[in-house]
Amino acid sequence: MRAPFQRPENVLKRTDELIKVGQSVAALDFLYDALTSKRLANAASTELVILKFVELTIEQRRGKQLKEGLTQYRNIVQHKNPESMGKVVSVMLEVITKNVVAAQQSAERATIGLIDDLEETESPEDMILSSVSGEQTQDRTDRALVTPWLKFLWEAYRSLLDILRNNVRFEGLYQKVSNQAIDFCKTYERKTEFRRLCELLRNHLQAIGKYSHQQNAINMSNADTMQLFLDTHFHQLDTATEMELWQESYRSIEDIHNLIQQSKRPVKPQAMANYFEKLTRIMYVAKNPLFLAAAWHRYYNFIFRQTKVFTEAQLQEVANNVLLSTLAVPIIKASSQILSSTGGKEKNRNQRFSNLLFLSTVPTRISLISDLVSGDILGRVDPALRPLYDLVEEQFHPLSICREISPILGAKIAGSEANGKYGQLLCNVILTRLVQQLSQVYTSVQLDFIVGLAQFPAPYTMSAAAIERFIMHGARRGEFQLRIDHQARSVEFDTDAFDGAQSGGHGAQLQASPADLMRSQLSSVAVCLANAQRVACPAFVAGAH
Repeated sequence: MRAPFQRPENVLKRTDELIKVGQSVAALDFLYDALTSKRLANAASTELVILKFVELTIEQRRGKQLKEGLTQYRNIVQHKNPESMGKVVSVMLEVITKNVVAAQQSAERATIGLIDDLEETESPEDMILSSVSGEQTQDRTDRALVTPWLKFLWEAYRSLLDILRNNVRFEGLYQKVSNQAIDFCKTYERKTEFRRLCELLRNHLQAIGKYSHQQNAINMSNADTMQLFLDTHFHQLDTATEMELWQESYRSIEDIHNLIQQSKRPVKPQAMANYFEKLTRIMYVAKNPLFLAAAWHRYYNFIFRQTKVFTEAQLQEVANNVLLSTLAVPIIKASSQILSSTGGKEKNRNQRFSNLLFLSTVPTRISLISDLVSGDILGRVDPALRPLYDLVEEQFHPLSICREISPILGAKIAGSEANGKYGQLLCNVILTRLVQQLSQVYTSVQLDFIVGLAQFPAPYTMSAAAIERFIMHGARRGEFQLRIDHQARSVEFDTDAFDGAQSGGHGAQLQASPADLMRSQLSSVAVCLANAQRVACPAFVAGAH
């Protein structure tokens, strides 16, 4: 039955009377009936009624009824007074957050009060409970006092996002609540809830196009609206990275990329720099050296002119990462037999990564080396690291490379936390090129000879077994054409003229392998025939052109 008192003043008066006699549940039900009343909906002001309703629902932790009441109030004010909804939401979240803080303080006081003897490390009862359940006294107290309020606050955020979504009159409030929900997950380290929140925001974003024909629908072609969504998703990306949730970071990067593609307004350079910086972290975790280097190149290209925002020391640090990540890209592609089994999946993944980097083609080691040399990156690199490029790419010699590069690896890479992550990758590249160049000169070498050449400083020292394992893994992937004779302790290089493995770099090469000669034979014949035709029949060639 509908409440007989429909004026807001009378509704509040009746509610206070019920509360004074200890009928808080009845008062809340009365307020709910009043909110759904059509006469009250047409009243001039219902803000005091909804504030009282919010206060009682929070006090009784009745989340479902709170959502229904806020939905009704949204319908009342969205056309005439949408600002009132923002005030109600702010008050609601502030009150619930205060209750969470108060519950945490109560839990701390309760835990201290349970300690009878300050000199006793742990009571026998606590030892038994912790051995059975794996929980400490603080954990059990938090679960009893703090968890219910945390859960209620989380449900409040979800309800608000569901109420405010896809409504142009509340788009600013929706983004504000979204950012607060992200901060909630970060503050209380709620990783599971953060994943659910990201999925919820993603579903809301996808639903905008589906319901674009409805009244009060979001218009994504509006530049201000697009900027609001970009700011929220960048905040989501930053939080996912700080919480080390790398799958959510990658999905957030994809969401931002799609928004940038739709945006008619250029994205701020600082935001794009942040985008590429987060991509470098994601690619490092994904253990993809090629796109890690490509991401560092893109990041440097966006910041090297922003000298007012980035200091010279910051630019040098980024340039160091560009150099080291580029040199750490593997120099050999797998053979055609290996590529045929994983080619489709690898191609699709590389294309997706290239799209995220806004590249029209998939980067290669050769293109990255070319960009490294053609720009001013080497000029900004730490002078102690600059010789690395010459040693690895221009002056590589298998008999002396490890001896010449060891001082740099030991002092500037192993001794630096920022550069140390590239040390093992660089050693792998050096060892790969060492074996590759030995195969160009020798048909057979002693395994101990290779082990003697591949002497890296600590902590990158490789044992004979590790070097043999590395060589065999390379042969299994089709990077090397060789066999190991364990009886003679030797490495036999195969001179297969139809070997599909080929170098992914343009560095120093002692001489062409039979496979390289075979690949260039047809092109050499074509060039020779064209030259002969030009000399023997110049008139025919001129007429053809």
